[in-house]
Amino acid sequence: MGMIGNIREEIQIIKERDPAIHSSMEVFLYPSFKVMMHYRIAHKLYTRGHFFLARYISQRGVRKTGIEIHPGARIGKGLFIDHGNGVIIGETAVIGDNVTIYQGVTLGGTGKEHGKRHPTVEDNVMISAGAKVLGSFTIGANSKIGAGSVVLSEVPPGSTVVGVPGRVVKRNDQALPREDLNQALPDPVREDITGLMRANTELTNRLLALEREVRRLQGREEKIKPEDTTVAFRGQGI
Repeated sequence: MGMIGNIREEIQIIKERDPAIHSSMEVFLYPSFKVMMHYRIAHKLYTRGHFFLARYISQRGVRKTGIEIHPGARIGKGLFIDHGNGVIIGETAVIGDNVTIYQGVTLGGTGKEHGKRHPTVEDNVMISAGAKVLGSFTIGANSKIGAGSVVLSEVPPGSTVVGVPGRVVKRNDQALPREDLNQALPDPVREDITGLMRANTELTNRLLALEREVRRLQGREEKIKPEDTTVAFRGQGI
C-alpha cells in the first residue's frame, strides 16, 4: 500500500473509532496518525537493513507524538492509538489487525535476551490506558486488557483481563472490542472485598444467634434450684 493508501486508511480508522472527531482534516493533527506515518517509513527501511536511518525517523516520531514504536515491530492494518502519550511498542512485538491501544500502554520485554521477547497481539484486541504487557506470549483475538493491568502470561482468545498481575475474569464476549470500545471492565479486587464483607456479615449473624442461644440456656439454668439438680446422700455411717 502506498502513502496515499496509508493516509486514507488512517483517516477511516480514526473516524471509525474516535467519536470526538468532526472532520477528516482533524486526522492530520492526531498523534496516532503522525506516528503511524513515521512507523510505515521506518519499518520499510528497517526491513531493508537501513537500521540507523530507520531509528532516526522513528525517534522523530517519538519527539512529535510521545509514542515510541520500534521500527522492527510488525503491525497489521487498522491500529488506532487513542491519545497515545507514553505508548511503547518493542522491537519484536507483533500486532494484528484492528487493534486499539490507549495512552500509557507498554508492549515490552522482561529481560535482555535476544530473539522474540515482546508480546504478540492478535486481531481485534483492546488494551486500555496504562496496561503493561511484558514478555513473549500471545494476547488472543477479541480480548480486552483492563486499565492499569500488568499481563505476564498467555491470554486466551475472547478474554477480559484485569489486575496486577493480570488474570482472566471473563471469556467470550459477544461484541468485538473494536466495535464497542467499552472499558468498563470487572473489578476483581472489589468483587473479593464484597465477598469478604458478605462472609463477615454471615459470621456476625451466626455469632449473634449463638450468643442469644447461650443467654437462653443460662436463663433456664438460673430458674432451676440447686436441690432440684442434686441428690441427697442417704447412706448409713460406717
